[in-house]
Amino acid sequence: MSSGFLASPLRNVIAGILFVLAVSTVAVIAYVAQGWSLGDAVYMVVTTVYTVGYGEVRPIQTPALRAITIALVAAGCTGMVFTTGSLIQLITASQFQQMFGNRRMQKEIDGLKDHVVICGFGRIGQMLSHELKAARMSFVVIDHDPERMEAARKSDHSFLQADATDEETLKRAGIARAKALATVLPEDAANVFITLSARALNPDVFIIARAQLPSTERKLMQAGANRVVLPARIGAERVAELLLFDDINSIVARMRAGGNDRLAADLRMLGLDMEVIAVEAGSACDKRTVGEIEKLGAGAFLIVALERRGGGALIQPEPATFVEAGDGLCIVRRPEKAQMLEDLFAAAGK
Repeated sequence: MSSGFLASPLRNVIAGILFVLAVSTVAVIAYVAQGWSLGDAVYMVVTTVYTVGYGEVRPIQTPALRAITIALVAAGCTGMVFTTGSLIQLITASQFQQMFGNRRMQKEIDGLKDHVVICGFGRIGQMLSHELKAARMSFVVIDHDPERMEAARKSDHSFLQADATDEETLKRAGIARAKALATVLPEDAANVFITLSARALNPDVFIIARAQLPSTERKLMQAGANRVVLPARIGAERVAELLLFDDINSIVARMRAGGNDRLAADLRMLGLDMEVIAVEAGSACDKRTVGEIEKLGAGAFLIVALERRGGGALIQPEPATFVEAGDGLCIVRRPEKAQMLEDLFAAAGK
């Protein structure tokens, strides 16, 4: 019993609760069988198990009632002591584990130099950490999400479960000794703030920042970023490279059929999707330029190719390229923007 208790406090808390419930149920049934009402039986069991001791509900004079009460006191109180002890051990063990784990991790981070600080452990942060680990470069991951940090722990990464926008967090991550910082959070405002803080704390650190909207790129550069990455643009460039050597519709068809798994996986990792959309007559995109259409999308998509109604295709068309009804646009977009695209490309009144 002692080895199980020490090995798994949580399991023993659950076992203790089940044991107390079982003893209480049997005791209630036994009291009712001796002629007590259900209410009196439950009251007697609860006050006994929890050692409140308000007194006997009814006189306990018969040998049977005394035996039931003795068994209830012995088993119920033992179960409560066991459960309480397991619960205390569970709480203190987890606190000590977290405290010593944090200290050990902080000591490990304090020993790093010329490392990379990764702010955000979403899809892009995980891709980046994988590549850095493969290259045997030291890095620290910062994210406030417990599940993501558990994934970082299982991957044996140095990490801090904290708010990356807090300057103290960046200091704990060793920003003053860092070689580079990559802020890849999904919120542009957070990336701008982190860039400003990191540049102030280390004027020489190389900063790569993620931007969701093209309009944020200039703000990040002004804040001190050396490079700005737009996932949609990266996905668009990857698709454009393939389109130079293949037909637009055949690539999309293979993706949908699962025959172009590498491209689909690359886009998914960036949180993107690809499709070909026909421009309908009378839609908001009819008789507009590529640049105007992308502006209507407010950064939700990028046009990587244009297939003319009469045949022929343009890869990475210029912003001034004119689009009209019947043309097909190959678009890289964020999945959650599907309905917005449908409304944008549909004819008026549909």
